[in-house]
Amino acid sequence: MTQPDSVLKRTPLHAAHVRLGARMIPFGGWDMPVQYSGIVEEHRAVRNAVGCFDVSHMGEFEFRGPDAARALQRLTTNDVSSLEVGQVQYSLLCYEDGGIVDDLTLYRLTDDHYMMTVNASNIDKDWAWVSRHLDGRVEARNVSAETGLIAVQGPHAERLVGRLADVDVPAIGYYHFRQGRVAGVAGIISRTGYTGEDGFELYLPASGTETVWTRLLDEGKEDGVTPIGLGARDTLRLEMKYALYGNDIDQTTNPLEAGLGWVVKPAKGGFVGRDAIERVRAAGLARRLVGFEMVERAVARHGYPILHDGASVGVVTSGSYGPSVDKYIGIGYVPAALAPVGSTIAVEVRGRGQAARVVKTPFQPPRVKR
Repeated sequence: MTQPDSVLKRTPLHAAHVRLGARMIPFGGWDMPVQYSGIVEEHRAVRNAVGCFDVSHMGEFEFRGPDAARALQRLTTNDVSSLEVGQVQYSLLCYEDGGIVDDLTLYRLTDDHYMMTVNASNIDKDWAWVSRHLDGRVEARNVSAETGLIAVQGPHAERLVGRLADVDVPAIGYYHFRQGRVAGVAGIISRTGYTGEDGFELYLPASGTETVWTRLLDEGKEDGVTPIGLGARDTLRLEMKYALYGNDIDQTTNPLEAGLGWVVKPAKGGFVGRDAIERVRAAGLARRLVGFEMVERAVARHGYPILHDGASVGVVTSGSYGPSVDKYIGIGYVPAALAPVGSTIAVEVRGRGQAARVVKTPFQPPRVKR
């Protein structure tokens, strides 16, 4: 059921979106812009120039104390001990049965100070889960309401952010960050993103977020800057086969079948969900998350059945037209025997099986700055 507008949360940039004429929709309990000029136009602006996204609806938790690293090592699947100050790590929170609580990024701010970024619709659930499992000499704070977040993505992102920042932006490596000022506002400048393009995520105090947003759009005119809504964010990440929580991964999916085994490090020792994940690894995967292309013009949407020899064998988790590849693409879970590239499947679209084939992913080669 759609929530009434009166109870939807608003980011610090809500008024700015309305002034720009954005089409607003409910998303994860927030009133968010789905598009401004149009999804395909915005998508191409990110691939060809630079786009600014409001992602202030995401959640941020901070952890401080002498046991912060040890506590996070037990909470997350990746190896926190390998994370250096100034570095970012992609990771997961998992339930005891190996299902995914959420995917996240973890920032090491100082020796004993970390920040975790989680998905907007999961903030309350994640905070409750973290609070239940946290132990030792560590202080945790949910700073989501105090934090704004702007993503600046595209081949001109470095040039734009570099003109407004007081740190050496080109020197920031992929999945690394610096603390500094952008347009005079102190924050974190992180070379990360959800588009497959080079770019940055700017963590800012909520009170200063609109100042930075306005300067980015004003200063970025010569770079071809465009405000980007959730619609293009979704098509951009789909072309990369980046998982979206609630669509492609959730409490019913195991990291290994979702293709996220690379962020599961059992050798580091115990963490929540480790034993269940390792049992699945030992038994072998029954299904895998794959990318596919439609043979004809048909959109495979979330929830559509995946067929093989006329029988339902899986489900589409995400699907759309991919503007950069000019194909109708999707991802979904299929039996392991159908996971190899080249396998033929079908997707049930409006009652008819439409031919598709499993392909190598990502659909669009990433252009991040390594």
